[in-house]
Amino acid sequence: MYAVIKTGGKQYRVKAGDLLVVEKLDGEPGAEVSFGEVLMLGDGGNVTLGAPLVSGAAVTATLIETRKGEKVKIFKKIRRQGYRRTKGHRQLESVLRVTAVGLSGKQEKWDGTVDLTTKAVLNARARNLKIVGLTADATPAKVKATDVVTKGSKASPKVKATVVEHADPVAAEAPAKAAPKKAAEPKAEAKTEAPKAKAAPAKQVAPKKAAAPKAEAKPKAEAKPKAEAKPKAAAPKAEAKAKAAPKAEAKAAPAKKAAPKAAAKKDKGKA
Repeated sequence: MYAVIKTGGKQYRVKAGDLLVVEKLDGEPGAEVSFGEVLMLGDGGNVTLGAPLVSGAAVTATLIETRKGEKVKIFKKIRRQGYRRTKGHRQLESVLRVTAVGLSGKQEKWDGTVDLTTKAVLNARARNLKIVGLTADATPAKVKATDVVTKGSKASPKVKATVVEHADPVAAEAPAKAAPKKAAEPKAEAKTEAPKAKAAPAKQVAPKKAAAPKAEAKPKAEAKPKAEAKPKAAAPKAEAKAKAAPKAEAKAAPAKKAAPKAAAKKDKGKA
């Protein structure tokens, strides 16, 4: 047997034993919730349609937990304007276990037992983490609330706050006992300070010796006479020219002797 119910502005098809996640509902974990808005009821081949509701039909469920759902991202953009906005939202939701579906005269019930273990506890168990504030059977621990009044300034009145404490936290491993401290030894008596020795008399400063007279300045060494200037190397050049002169004369002499021969040749031609 199945039914179509309406809750939170949405429609769900359910049957006995289903795990249902709907919009947030009021109630504590373990409370029984009843849905009277049944739109359709099916039993095998028999289908009963409501007009708009099926009279006498009801669906009952057990509330397991109320939690936050998955995050929904909201992104806005206006192109060519540089406008971008990103926001997130997590909607509250309730988790239910459907226990019975049917009419007042005929109902189909679920034979199982409802487990109130929350999703956070299941995730923590899967990751081998300890859950603070929950008992061993994964049900919320008893809670004690105390009122605390805080002091305010002259401008603002006192504020009354509520502090919540868990009475039955998870048993943690007992810390190792610290070793007993040793008894403190008695303080030693302060020793008397020895008298300070008298300061020795200051030594007399010896008089400074008179400064010795400065030695007379030695006369400057006489300047050595400059070396005589060496004769210039023009003499060898003149000698070379003198030697070359007789050679030139010797060459010119044969030319003069050749002159009579030329004259003799002229005479022979005339003859």
